[in-house]
Amino acid sequence: MKNKQLTRLTLSAAIAATLMAGTAYAQGSAQSSTTSTKQAAAHKPSVKNAQNLEQMVVTGVATTGGVRKIDASYSITTATNNQIQLANPRSSADLLKLSPGVWPESTGGETGANIEVAGFPGGGDAPFYTNQIMGTPLYGMPSLSFFEQSSMFRFDDTVDHVEILQGGPSVVFGDGQIGLTSNYILKQGTDTPSGDIGLTYGSQGKERLDGFYGFPIGQNGWYGSIGGFWRKSDGVRDPQFAANKGGQLTATLTRDWDAGSLVFWARGLDDKNQFITPIPLIQNSPGNFSAYPGFNPLTDTYYSRAMQHVYLESYPGGGTNANLADGRGAKLGFFGANFDWDYGNGWSISDKFLVDGGNMDTNALFSGSNPQTLSSWETGNGVPTGAAVTASYTNGSGMVTNPNADVISQGWWHIHKNLKYVVNDFRVSRRLFEGNTLTAGLYLAHYTDNDRWSLGNPMLMTNTPNATPIAVSYVQNGQTYYVTNGQGLIYNGGYNITENGVATNKAFYLSDSWKIGQWLLDASGRVENENAHNTVCNLSPVNIDGNAYTLYDNTVSMCNGTYTRTDYNKTHPSWTIGATYKIRENMAVYARANKGVHFNSFDDMRGSTTGNTPPLLKIQNFEVGYKYESREFLANVSFYHRQFDGLSYQPSVFGVPTGAKSTYGSDTKGINFNMKYTTPNQLFSVDWVGDWMDGHYSHFEGNVAFYGLPTAGNPSGVFYTNINGKQLQRQPKVQFRLTPAFRIPTAYGDLRLWATWEHVGNHTQDQTGLQELGSYNDFDVGAQFDYGKNWVFTLMGSNVTNALGLTESNSRIAGSAAGATGVILARPLEGREYSLQAKYRF
Repeated sequence: MKNKQLTRLTLSAAIAATLMAGTAYAQGSAQSSTTSTKQAAAHKPSVKNAQNLEQMVVTGVATTGGVRKIDASYSITTATNNQIQLANPRSSADLLKLSPGVWPESTGGETGANIEVAGFPGGGDAPFYTNQIMGTPLYGMPSLSFFEQSSMFRFDDTVDHVEILQGGPSVVFGDGQIGLTSNYILKQGTDTPSGDIGLTYGSQGKERLDGFYGFPIGQNGWYGSIGGFWRKSDGVRDPQFAANKGGQLTATLTRDWDAGSLVFWARGLDDKNQFITPIPLIQNSPGNFSAYPGFNPLTDTYYSRAMQHVYLESYPGGGTNANLADGRGAKLGFFGANFDWDYGNGWSISDKFLVDGGNMDTNALFSGSNPQTLSSWETGNGVPTGAAVTASYTNGSGMVTNPNADVISQGWWHIHKNLKYVVNDFRVSRRLFEGNTLTAGLYLAHYTDNDRWSLGNPMLMTNTPNATPIAVSYVQNGQTYYVTNGQGLIYNGGYNITENGVATNKAFYLSDSWKIGQWLLDASGRVENENAHNTVCNLSPVNIDGNAYTLYDNTVSMCNGTYTRTDYNKTHPSWTIGATYKIRENMAVYARANKGVHFNSFDDMRGSTTGNTPPLLKIQNFEVGYKYESREFLANVSFYHRQFDGLSYQPSVFGVPTGAKSTYGSDTKGINFNMKYTTPNQLFSVDWVGDWMDGHYSHFEGNVAFYGLPTAGNPSGVFYTNINGKQLQRQPKVQFRLTPAFRIPTAYGDLRLWATWEHVGNHTQDQTGLQELGSYNDFDVGAQFDYGKNWVFTLMGSNVTNALGLTESNSRIAGSAAGATGVILARPLEGREYSLQAKYRF
């Protein structure tokens, strides 16, 4: 507890003290400060309107100077710090829906989102998403079990703007991501000291302190900045302890020269976040849902103080204490450096370096079977008929005497994940002749993942909000048998492993860009090698305490002292070509083709043997687009065709293979659009961002055998279906966000009012397409008032109509997840929430 308090106080004090000092310095030196326009322009990343097609972007570009958005032969979404705040994202992942066709399932909380990109058949976690800061990926693999890169990032006032790129040239640069890349550019100091400090209060016990301060250091071209946040919140789904708690501190140090710049940046993140478990609902018909009796689908959660602290005997190495309040959080440190230099005569270099590491642990409930009666649970867990059963609440509040009491079993999972990463991306460019630049680059990354898992651990509890665990025992022939331990846990089975992965990626890439009149052409290629190995302990059943009468731990799968190592060494090329034709200065058309690969992760190696790992996932993408901007209109529309190959399938029933492995793929056509209209007097605007896609699985041979909910006609629960032509799982066919906004000038400052209508079309849970999740519409609102030169007041409201919309159902049940009574476990949108921020800018 002392360490937690110290962390909180340190972060708060550091931010507050720095900002107060910065305010004083800014006020004291405002009169004497002089501005070096040349130096400030050399490194300051800030832009007034990141949606403007004249803005320079650097993501997906070979040369350090970047390219104007209208000249880029690909579609890229950008947003300034203020535009990000006004979008009111529920999480770092939720922010990504600014890019049309991106579907972040952020109903699970602020971290651990599933991130889907239209036409990329993911189905869970975020295998086709890379998060960058200052152009550098944050880890060597996009995602692993219980980890995806948006969880490594928290948005605050230290961010200047973000660039979000789908496919296109990203298959060649950075880590060669074939899907989605977001690149956050940090604010840096300028000649004039400036900053802000803000305090936010929310309707769900939210308290947050934000701040930033940028300043010059001496008169020699050095600049510094520091900022961050600290917050706590009960969350919309109050778990009876802090749902989100922690903070972040970021600093930059910049040096400018006439020929280039050097930027150092560092970030410390210590944040804990509730990972929200699906709750019960009633499925009235396919895609139509209503509240389950006793549960508010907008605000309730199973989490409670009664189950917050547990001791897990199944944790590898002898057991461990675990705390739900630690959630799915991050405790990470980052240190990066960017160096750019122009040597003249057409030669320039750029180098990006990053080292980071820390823990990304998970403490959460994971859904098992649907709710049932207590007597049904006892029968399913081996309690003999006629035995004298004792069921008692673990918090000491009494006995459970009703055999028809509504109960549920949820897995109390604890995963300790330690990550380390170092990467360097070096490139050299040479202007061969007027309009033509050739760039060569070398990307090197080395990273590790050391895990300890305690999975399974089903905990019996009341099927109620803020549930209470239940301990069960019975007496037979004068002997007491303990079905659960005193915490309501059963350790038998489970998946309690140690896993240690080490990998090195090496890539060489070459890119040529050529401007010929109104044409801008580029062609790039990359050859990459991933050399990795993963070591996982082998499991054997163990009676942990040696007591035959404690039934809950008689056959626990535990590490037996032997290990399986899988080696993986693959090399593969990727390429992209693109062309932009400038019809006029404010109008262009473009076309792009690219082909890339997705290398295996440590999770793909687990359970495989050397030489028997899944095949490379490959995609080819074709895109044509149109860009236009005038005083009133902005349009960026693209049509894409994405073909995917290399998905693997092993037919099995109850985990036993029943046939040969096969591969299949997907085929998707779609339209991304980003449009805006602004009246000539700038008093009204409307933004419309969205995607239509037709994506389905292709060239699948035979039928899928899967285990779903048993029925009277099929008590085994084994089902068969063909997935050819089925809609890509978890991807809406249509999604868009429409935002009308008004600006009202007053004598004291501008008042802005806006509302966002979000429509998410029909989507399904898994590859079978048998569990429909329907569609939904939700509304966010906002108001912002600039009072004078220094004060900004912002009021935000999310899901103000309390829409009941689902993003996913129980991912551990294939096919239809609804029981005979229509009960389904799913994650709905969080209910209505408001927040008010007061910010002082100096």
